[in-house]
Amino acid sequence: MLASLTGARAQTYVGWTNDLDKRLAAHNAGTGAKSTRGRQWAILYTEEFKNRSDAMSREWHLKRDRKFRKKLLQEYLAKET
Repeated sequence: MLASLTGARAQTYVGWTNDLDKRLAAHNAGTGAKSTRGRQWAILYTEEFKNRSDAMSREWHLKRDRKFRKKLLQEYLAKET
């Protein structure tokens, strides 16, 4: 899960990858997912899985768990200030 503080509001992004550093660099360079362009992102939360299907399943659940995402974002913002 990534967090962005660029712009008027904080935002989260959930995705899966085999190479976290490369994916983060792509998002910050504007070549990642369309919804991440134009923002600077920081790693908010990570989990590791043994296979792609487990990672994709967890991604699906995290995208729908707005309460959990909001809690992590608030904790992140508290550390930043």
